[in-house]
Amino acid sequence: MKEINVGIVGYGVVGNGVAKILEEKNELLAKKAGIRINLKKVFTRNWNKKFPYPLSEEKKAFSLDELLHDRNLHIIVELTGGIDFPYDLMLKSIKNGKHIVTANKALLAEKGKDLFLQAEEKGIRIGFEAAVAGGIPIIRSLREGLIANKIQKIYGILNGTTNYILTKMFKEGRDFVSVLKEAQDLGYAEADPTLDINGTDAAHKITILASLSYGGFIDFLGVYIEGIENINSLDIDLGRELGYTLKLLAIAKLHNGEVEVRVHPTFLPSEHPLSKVDGVYNAVMVEGDSVGETMFYGKGAGSLPTASAVVSDIVDIGKSIALGVGREIEVTSMNWEHRDLSLTKTSDFYTRYYLRFTVPDITGILAKVSTVFAKYNISIAAVIQKEKVISFAGETKEKVVPLVILTHTASENNIQKAIKEIENQKITVEKTVLIRVEDEEK
Repeated sequence: MKEINVGIVGYGVVGNGVAKILEEKNELLAKKAGIRINLKKVFTRNWNKKFPYPLSEEKKAFSLDELLHDRNLHIIVELTGGIDFPYDLMLKSIKNGKHIVTANKALLAEKGKDLFLQAEEKGIRIGFEAAVAGGIPIIRSLREGLIANKIQKIYGILNGTTNYILTKMFKEGRDFVSVLKEAQDLGYAEADPTLDINGTDAAHKITILASLSYGGFIDFLGVYIEGIENINSLDIDLGRELGYTLKLLAIAKLHNGEVEVRVHPTFLPSEHPLSKVDGVYNAVMVEGDSVGETMFYGKGAGSLPTASAVVSDIVDIGKSIALGVGREIEVTSMNWEHRDLSLTKTSDFYTRYYLRFTVPDITGILAKVSTVFAKYNISIAAVIQKEKVISFAGETKEKVVPLVILTHTASENNIQKAIKEIENQKITVEKTVLIRVEDEEK
């Protein structure tokens, strides 16, 4: 039986899970894969800590060179996080002829083009199933299971922290700050949750999925990103009245040769399957021209779910090494062609919109707003005009109430112009709240 030797760089939550699976399920993997996967070395900067899965002393590496220059080591698993250090590590791995498995979505989203091109030149494979949605096999599904399809759109709930927060706010009527604190106490949110709550984490993941689905590289700087840090429970409640549930949604669509990639809080119809995805769970809905809509659901993070995805890549690459054929085919089958994809400008998005204007409780306000909307060809689908006073504003302490408008499909450019004009006319007394709505109209 062919033996494949593996080294791990980074021994945190996921690294411990990978080591545990490789050692405790070694016989099962050998039986299923037809190859023997040996965990040979693990490198981490500090071996003095206590680890959930302790390693034998002979498997502890104290320098990267022990992995990079080991001629008998076939695969390096990068599980360090960040960008600069793992980028340098992967370049050195490629140079030394080591295949790579990584869970690093930020690195692939921001520097994937360079890494994949260099890897292809050297005949090196990069496995990255664990980079998106943890244990959900979405990468392999796009590469293989849906290969006969032209991907029309992807909707993803790709960050468990934000999904937990929005679920709690929706079901319990709580505010953002208190739920975030609870998520941190439970270990669902990092001590510094910035990349989760500002949408960057989900944006890294949808960038990878879009690149894979549409056959080229995406400039991450062109992806529209908006987080949930400014979400108010009032808007969640008002959206519920209109029949919607709020999610941080990652979206990728193909329009006339351009790829639309965006991440932002989004109202989905409450009967939509993704609206039912609660707590820390992830889900990805993919629509293909042949298969129609498919949905992938499961745990998007955690030691063993993510480690499961890492091990699937190790086995996949190991089997190719054992066969001794197909390396060039395997590298190019990731569908990352030698071209840059054209991204749709934010101003060219077309969707529906939820708008909450904070206005004086006087007659004629809706008429003024409607006049501006008509000027910019924005059609109103529904209105909620509350009598309830939400605050007092201005020198005269006039009553202020929420005016909520749901639009039909409109252009982002026109919506932004309309909001600016309404605010310039002093129709509103506070900044307008805008939440996009994904609810396709017939």
